[in-house]
Amino acid sequence: MILILVVIILSLDQLTKIIAAKNLILNQSVPVIKDIFHFTLIHNRGAAFGILKNQLPLFIFTSLLAIILIYRSLRDAPHRLYRVSLGLILAGALGNLIDRLFFGYVVDFLDFRVWPVFNIADSAISIGAILLGYSILRKPKLQTTNYKSQTNHNTK
Repeated sequence: MILILVVIILSLDQLTKIIAAKNLILNQSVPVIKDIFHFTLIHNRGAAFGILKNQLPLFIFTSLLAIILIYRSLRDAPHRLYRVSLGLILAGALGNLIDRLFFGYVVDFLDFRVWPVFNIADSAISIGAILLGYSILRKPKLQTTNYKSQTNHNTK
């Protein structure tokens, strides 16, 4: 199931980047909803929000390391939400790594005007990180509940 999620997100990311690159000129902005949402083609040579520009070897290394760690963590993932969050992060990391390997930059095109321009992979990473945080914060409650029910069962 997680493999299917990764393949769908990765395919959607790469397809939308191809469409954006073929239909927009670099730095061109096309309003979809004027002053709210535009398609703006950007070549991001940095990390999130364009920080650490032109550090391609560092980004490739950290992406590969993250992908390996996430893949290994998926095998031991404690519950479905945790696996889904890791799958989203994995898909996003793969999508942006592909761009860096083939082009030397990440193709960004979604522009809400109040946030830096981003892409589907960035969205998957962000959503995955939020879900991962939630699942980690929620995890102690699950363990406490299970422990209490086991304790109550054993004392009866």
